[in-house]
Amino acid sequence: MAHRKGAGTATNLTDSKPKYLGVKITDGQNASTGQIIVRQRGTKFLPGANVGIGKDHTLFALKDGVVEFTTKRVKRFDNTINRKNLVNVVAK
Repeated sequence: MAHRKGAGTATNLTDSKPKYLGVKITDGQNASTGQIIVRQRGTKFLPGANVGIGKDHTLFALKDGVVEFTTKRVKRFDNTINRKNLVNVVAK
């Protein structure tokens, strides 16, 4: 029996497919109900008014309207203040 694999076998050479993350609808654009606004890992953007969040942190519109990006000041447990990005959908 051979102690080595035959020539021509290669492992770990395949690449994973891209995840297509990022902002899909920018500030000032129209969004319809259920449309994806941001695909993200973690909560770089937080959901605001009329915006829902999925289990993979995807933000989507809950109502028809115009997308608006704002910032929010969040106080941490050590009393430092952090700015977070907020995504809102303003109804027409």
